[in-house]
Amino acid sequence: MKLMITVGIIVFSTIGSWIGQLMSNGNWFGLWSLLLGTIGSFAGIWAGYQAAKYFEL
Repeated sequence: MKLMITVGIIVFSTIGSWIGQLMSNGNWFGLWSLLLGTIGSFAGIWAGYQAAKYFEL
């Protein structure tokens, strides 16, 4: 379960930060990047937990 949650956090926070930096003209430490990275991390926790339940790891 830890592995799936960790992978979910890494993938979703990276995608969220990447979308945020596109919105703030390439600034990785801009408000949008930090906000969407945080939201992506929480989404990654949820997705990793659901995946771990589904695959019973």
